[in-house]
Amino acid sequence: MGVVTDAWAWLTTGAHWAGEDGVGQRLAEHVYVSGAALLIAGALALPLGLWLGHLGRGGALAVNVSNVGRAIPVFAVLALFMVSPLRNAGYVPTVVALVLFAIPPLLTNAYVGVREVDRAAVRAARGMGMTGGQLFRKVELPLARPVVMTGVRSAAVQVVATATVAAMVGQGGLGRIITAGFATYDTAQVVAGAVLVALLALLVEGALVGAERLFGQLARFDGLARVEGRAGRARRARFERLTER
Repeated sequence: MGVVTDAWAWLTTGAHWAGEDGVGQRLAEHVYVSGAALLIAGALALPLGLWLGHLGRGGALAVNVSNVGRAIPVFAVLALFMVSPLRNAGYVPTVVALVLFAIPPLLTNAYVGVREVDRAAVRAARGMGMTGGQLFRKVELPLARPVVMTGVRSAAVQVVATATVAAMVGQGGLGRIITAGFATYDTAQVVAGAVLVALLALLVEGALVGAERLFGQLARFDGLARVEGRAGRARRARFERLTER
């Protein structure tokens, strides 16, 4: 319990939260790097995965190629960048390494989510005369959303947790708190840094779960509104026909 109380004392000391090396600055750096990597990875992987899932061709190859990124340690990628011209490019090496790490779950879940949409629903939509774009927007994408969001949550938590390795090559983030603790043999600081990373990952996970539930409720409300709108128009049409008689 001594380590826990010491870590709590470290976290509740105001001096550790202020300044260029304080928790506030390191947290801002961590969020910036993680957010940039996740946004870039999402912009690359999600459209590709959804498109391949809609087409039903080439997805397996793309997923297998992207999964190579899982086998390459992020620290190894950073080490390679540190001996390249990009070593003086600020956070670019870290962001690129994290993008490569985040792409596999995003691409895989986007592709699988669309491919696992009930084929009966797809056939019914095509039987109604929907075009490929309408089928994707109105049927496949809404039904694939839970699986896609699972991939987003997985990638986000992995990126937040893995971004700590940036400190190993002298860059910022919450990992600097941990490495500084190791350098000074301060176990309380190491534990405090690890707790901050874990709390940030849990906060991101909770925020994405809440966003998914909100989107689901909005989608249901929109669907109900459309159904009620069609029903109202049908009632008005029947009333007009009766009054014409």
